Amino acid sequence: MQVADRPMVDEGTGRPSWDPREHPFVRGLALDGAVAERCLTDLFSSADALKDVDGDTPGETVAVVEFLLALCYASGTYPASEAEWRQWVQNGHPLDGVAAWLEAQPDEDWDLFHPTRPLGQNAQLQEFLAEHGTGPAQLVIEQAGDYNQFADHHHLEDPDPLPAAKAYRAMLTQHVFGVAGRARISGKATLGPTLTNLATGRLGGRIRVLAKGRTLGHTLRLNLTPTTDDPGPLNLTWTRGIERRGFTSKPPPRSVAGYADLHSYLGRSVLLRPKPGLSGDRAVVDRVLVAAGELLDLDTKKHCQDAVLSETRTGVRKPLWPSATRDLWREAHALYAAVERRSGGLYARLAELPREAGPHSVDLLAVGLLTSQATPVGWVTSVFPFAPGLAPELFEASRRGSEVAEYVARALDRAAFEAWKVMYPNPKPADKKAQLARFDARGEQWKATEQPFYTLLADVADGATVAECMPEYAEWLLEMAREFLTKRLDALPNNSQGMRARRAAEDGFERFINDSKAPADLAAAVNGEA
Repeated sequence: MQVADRPMVDEGTGRPSWDPREHPFVRGLALDGAVAERCLTDLFSSADALKDVDGDTPGETVAVVEFLLALCYASGTYPASEAEWRQWVQNGHPLDGVAAWLEAQPDEDWDLFHPTRPLGQNAQLQEFLAEHGTGPAQLVIEQAGDYNQFADHHHLEDPDPLPAAKAYRAMLTQHVFGVAGRARISGKATLGPTLTNLATGRLGGRIRVLAKGRTLGHTLRLNLTPTTDDPGPLNLTWTRGIERRGFTSKPPPRSVAGYADLHSYLGRSVLLRPKPGLSGDRAVVDRVLVAAGELLDLDTKKHCQDAVLSETRTGVRKPLWPSATRDLWREAHALYAAVERRSGGLYARLAELPREAGPHSVDLLAVGLLTSQATPVGWVTSVFPFAPGLAPELFEASRRGSEVAEYVARALDRAAFEAWKVMYPNPKPADKKAQLARFDARGEQWKATEQPFYTLLADVADGATVAECMPEYAEWLLEMAREFLTKRLDALPNNSQGMRARRAAEDGFERFINDSKAPADLAAAVNGEA
């Protein structure tokens, strides 16, 4: 994701991207309610003059958009039916209803450091913050590690303060993506024994897909789920609105009251301590306390409308999840298939949009948090071009593109095996994996394939036919694979054994590529028929 020091300008539209690090919306939330409310009003009034939300991380971007969607629902600015949703998307229905609603809200509801109802936080933790809190790094998913109170996490005691705007965005990200584990606070000494048991956030453990439009306003309209139900409360603080859990025992998940409730739920019980900044404003956070939050009873069909169901090795179907071994872009066919087959939710609505002339106007942004047990590893993200009316073509392109990519990778695997047989004629079984890895170029190939694959999809989304695009794509992958294999084999010794291993690897690769089982698109590229 591109990150800028000030709002970026899109070269195609001339519209600036909304950078939450610079926009006064976030600074307002960090300082006082009146400024926050005024800047939010401006944001929604000019939503179609802004291109995007640009966060420090993909997860932060999603979390901010989630909160903006909650404001749409809370203000009553959302379509009531799928037909109305299409009209909103096609005609650019204004979002100034959100701005008008915000004008009428009390300033104090938006104060990040309100003494009794701080924005997004639990004031009940106040008396425990000084003794049990940590440095602000614990609030940031990428820095917190596994939160464990028994581990050696000296970095969490770092007193270096966090800018309040960044702390607020980190808190939003924690609410929706928080990782399961054990909080550093001692439940027995505070609000109850289950305060320490952190649950996985609503978007944790799965891939969240946002439809990204030409402007921020377009994006918000695309992702509003049409409904006639009451939107429920906007969760601005722990101690108002919904009666929330206690921490003496683990409660059953509570029902979702509506889409405003869903998009603003408080997945963590959090409290931030302000510290005066250089100018005297309460502009930094020097202490935080992170504890267990709300548990929601989610209806997958109703509350996970962006989820793409995928099957595990054991046959269980669940929403697509982040993987450490399979890049997210390799799941493109699943997203396009969801639209082509009108699988419900967001994808069924996207399939009903009429075809547009010119370059594609929508992307599908997929974001997930990769974890190892209770430890965050990093964000996985990919952008899939989409064009209304072209779901079948995009599905075909992604399917054929994936087939070529998978087959070329298997050819590299075969080449590595042939080189290994020559170089290690009497291997120890325990050494085989490491020995094979010496000649295996699949890692480099998979990493380099993302750009050609994205280019293939973007060209099809912009109106090119799959038949026109596949030859160049297949040739591109084949050329890269040969180069990566050559670089791997350059490490072979310059002797007869090394030369035999090189020849065996190259011959094995070419035989596999020329096999009758190779995809037709690859065979055409190999035979010069492209």
